[in-house]
Formats: sequence, structure tokens, C-alpha cells
Amino acid sequence: MKLSPRAKLALIAAIFALPIVASLTVYRFFPPEPTANYGELILPPRSLVEDALPRPGATAFRFGELRDRWILIASDSGACDAPCAAKLHVMRQVRLALGRDASRVARVFVVDDGLAPDPAALGPLEDLVVAVTPRGVAIPAGAANDRDHIYLADPRGNVMMRWTSQPDFRGMLKDLVRLLKASQIG
Repeated sequence: MKLSPRAKLALIAAIFALPIVASLTVYRFFPPEPTANYGELILPPRSLVEDALPRPGATAFRFGELRDRWILIASDSGACDAPCAAKLHVMRQVRLALGRDASRVARVFVVDDGLAPDPAALGPLEDLVVAVTPRGVAIPAGAANDRDHIYLADPRGNVMMRWTSQPDFRGMLKDLVRLLKASQIG
């Protein structure tokens, strides 16, 4: 059987078009599974701020002090209204729910408006590191000045995941348990 030149050209075009058509068909009728994590991965990860931030009544704080631990970071006003308190409470509860892995996670509250936080309001939140952004210093956009999210930094100082400021407790806990189980560092 002899093929005409047009038939040969159509056969060659079909051979090259077939994988594209097949991949589009599979993607359309068999969509990929959604990701397993609740929080939003930050790609590429961003480095933490290395500037020294003053602590109320204590020495300056640097994120480098917590290099070997996972860090939950929340940022808000020093007045810490109800949504801020709820955010800090969720961070505390998630850390406590980790059980024996709780010591692998640190919590940092960055006061981004220079107001001194009320010690009575932060009293029940033991082991919370409070750092205050000095007046006139602008911290770049990211984990240290975003009131709408709770961030997670890995032990190497890379901000790699975030949740909304009022996250689902179970989803956030599930993400942290999975990360800590798979982590070879921190």
C-alpha cells in the first residue's frame, strides 16, 4: 500500500498531535487531586528579617535565635484586639496539641505599630516571644508585618507556609504534624 505525500504529512502531524490531545483530554476529564495541605505554601520560600527587634523590657530579639526550631509568626497591633488575641490563642493551642513535638515549635508575636503590648493580655500565652518594630523602621512585606496571616518558618529561617489569621484549628494542626513528621531538621 503506497501512501500519497499528503497522507504521509497527515500521519506525521497526527503522531505529533496525539500526545497533546491525549494530555488535554486526561486533564479535562480526570483533573489532578487538590493538594493535601490546608495552609498556603509560599513558593519560593522567603528569608526571615535579620534585623534586631526590641523586646518589651528585655534585650533585642533576632529570628536567628530560634534557628533550630520551626517558628509560628503572627503580626498585629500592640493593643491586640479580639481578632489578634484569637490568632495568638490558636497558635498556642496548635503548639500544645503537638504534644511531645511542641518543643520543636516556637511562637513569635511581632508588634508592627510600635505600641507596647499589655503584659496582662499576653500573660496566659507563656513561651510567646514578643518583638516590637521600632518606630520609623519599616520591615519589608512578609511574615513580620502581615496581619492577615499566620506564617510558618522552617528551622533554616525560610518562611514557607501561611494560614489565614483565623485558621481552622484541625487543618493547621494536620499541616504541622505532617511537616514535623517528615522533617529531618528542627
